[in-house]
Amino acid sequence: MSTLVRWNPIREMAALQNAMDRMFDETWRSVSPMETAGASRLALDVHETENAYMVTASLPGITGENLSVNLHEDVLTINAEIHTTTTTENAKMLLNERTVGKFSRSIRLPQPVNADAVEALLENGVLTLNLPKVPALQPRSINVKTITPQTNR
Repeated sequence: MSTLVRWNPIREMAALQNAMDRMFDETWRSVSPMETAGASRLALDVHETENAYMVTASLPGITGENLSVNLHEDVLTINAEIHTTTTTENAKMLLNERTVGKFSRSIRLPQPVNADAVEALLENGVLTLNLPKVPALQPRSINVKTITPQTNR
């Protein structure tokens, strides 16, 4: 004997939605934060003062030979490369979570900077850039003279 069940499209759509939610949750849970941002992206902090921009990037394991910083037409580009580490012979990799490869990041600065006065410091895996703004384009305060009318008596 067969049982006849009425088709309910709402119930079927809800079941499909739940299956899709589970699939996306499982997929994103297994992705590391660096993969989420894109393996070739480099996270930056950019701060602005009245006279300069300060850019900070964490580059663990990077040396000066594996790093290049370029400034062209108000676009700052940072390129870095982390080389793979060699393992001993007959060793089996059990866990490999450290990121290796080339990283690059370009940002357009809102105002022109003085390329001749840029300072870059790589210390303990942290790159700090000081990018002074072009003085002519910095906001200036203009004093306003006031004239008080003299009354004739």
